[in-house]
Amino acid sequence: MAYFPFFMDLSGAEGLIVGGGTVALRKIEKLLPFGPSLTVVAPEILPQIQQISGLCLYRRPFEAADIQERLAFVIAATDEKEENHKIAALCRKQKIPVNTVDDPKACTFLFPALMQKGKLTVGISTAGASPTAAVRLKQQIADQIPEGLGEILDYLEEKRPEIKEKLPEKEQGRALRRLCDACLEKGGVLTEEELSNLLPGEEAKPGHGKVYLVGAGCGKADLLTIRAWKLLKGCDVVVYDDLIDPEILNMAPESAQRIYMGKRSGVHAASQEEISATVVKLGREGWNVVRLKGGDPFVFGRGGEEALALQAAGIPFEVVPGISSAIAIPEEAGIPVTHRRLSREIHIITAHTAEERLDYGRYAPLSGTLVFLMGLAKLEAIASQLIAGGKSPDTPAAVISGGNAPVRQTVRGTLQNIAAQAKTVQAPAVIVVGDVAKLELL
Repeated sequence: MAYFPFFMDLSGAEGLIVGGGTVALRKIEKLLPFGPSLTVVAPEILPQIQQISGLCLYRRPFEAADIQERLAFVIAATDEKEENHKIAALCRKQKIPVNTVDDPKACTFLFPALMQKGKLTVGISTAGASPTAAVRLKQQIADQIPEGLGEILDYLEEKRPEIKEKLPEKEQGRALRRLCDACLEKGGVLTEEELSNLLPGEEAKPGHGKVYLVGAGCGKADLLTIRAWKLLKGCDVVVYDDLIDPEILNMAPESAQRIYMGKRSGVHAASQEEISATVVKLGREGWNVVRLKGGDPFVFGRGGEEALALQAAGIPFEVVPGISSAIAIPEEAGIPVTHRRLSREIHIITAHTAEERLDYGRYAPLSGTLVFLMGLAKLEAIASQLIAGGKSPDTPAAVISGGNAPVRQTVRGTLQNIAAQAKTVQAPAVIVVGDVAKLELL
């Protein structure tokens, strides 16, 4: 089980180190920059420890009476495992946090691999699995920290109350993020002129925010566009669909509001009218909103309806493309929707419309590849009507549930048998009809 990384104020806190060897020295050196009051108990104490000013040293064996309620923490760093376990048991009995060196199971807290630069403290733990890996990762992180970060953090601490006093609440988080990004990009603090150009003046009044209709694709977070990632990093609100990779949501600031408005076959968190009204309302309130939509916003994502609502309300918006499931999901199964020798055209069709009945037979004369979205519940009707419209019953067909679907499955067959073959497939799924459906290019 992973350990939660609490960051505690140890200034003046009393700590006990039992042991006076090299391991105890390492623990003391890690703790000293954080200002605790340390007592060391051991029959023998290294000269290096004796030379550290401010320590309280007792050259004697450990006694049970050394464990006092006032202690903030205890470190058992003797050479004897049984002695360390005895110390740990006494600490647990009095509910005092204890660290037992090289024995994670006996610990109630672990020492992380630490990196400190000014007010920045980074602690990395592998829950005792591999301290070596923690140290290696610490170094990789340290290599990415700007040299002037200590000065930058002091500057940001100074400017934070000024910005919170000067700007409306809705603009504060956005302004603080812009200021932080500008300092990190520069590698130092801003001049007054640079700060003035970065932030709105005192006379600025909050107006409309902006809504970004962002395609999240239909797979893992690393398939997201760089533009979408940048917008997520700076947004105030995320309004998101069903089946969005949680890692994508985690790209938004921790302070960003997250509003789920997913829709899946038979399960709707909100109607389309409610979704459109929500993004308009958020835009009017002055928020920067990322409307995160599965696939591409304008490929049967109803992004057009939301764009029209925003346009009618006078809310600025922008559309950011994503990878459409019509292409990506078949591709995951090794099916290219186009192929020079098999299919030189592609038709993307929704099987979910406002019409009560859709005549799928009208698509039968089309050549190339037919891709049906949101059609799993109507698969039998799609296949039978395409055959009735003139498609050969032997036309290859495939049904694919992939991307972030709960159960991933691919079924291949022909129009004649695909409905029976795909009975175990769960929505959402993409239906592919045409010669390319027989390919498995994996």
